[in-house]
Amino acid sequence: MNWRQRVEPYVRPLFQLWWRLRRGTTLGVRIIAENKAGEVVLVRHTYIGGWHLPGGGVETGESAALSAMRELEEEAGLRAITPLRLVGVFSNHAVFKGDHILLFHTSVFETCEPDSVGEIEETGWFAPDALPPDTSPGTQRRLAEYYRGRKVSEAW
Repeated sequence: MNWRQRVEPYVRPLFQLWWRLRRGTTLGVRIIAENKAGEVVLVRHTYIGGWHLPGGGVETGESAALSAMRELEEEAGLRAITPLRLVGVFSNHAVFKGDHILLFHTSVFETCEPDSVGEIEETGWFAPDALPPDTSPGTQRRLAEYYRGRKVSEAW
């Protein structure tokens, strides 16, 4: 068991509590960024296990699309050149009753310097049908729906 797996059960509830106290309803964004080879970028955070689509919370006064573009730059080092396309809206009620996630897609971007300041441990490109074994369940579901035509679930 690595250090992240040992600390995650303690750190995750603290982050969730902070968000719950700060906001009654939360809105997050995740992004499917696809390169010319058809691979998607995934990130590993320092505070939670597994591979995830890049994304994060929508800040007060910021549109969801702008948040998604900011998170893509910060976490994956990718700057969208064209507007992101909204793929779907999902409830994340298993994590927090008032949480929703908007999923965006882009395949038109340029690389830039990520600005995650210790938040991202690793970034990688993966074929949607060859994801790492510890890819988060929500990420697996969204990519299966998007690329393999699986039935879309409203739950993240």
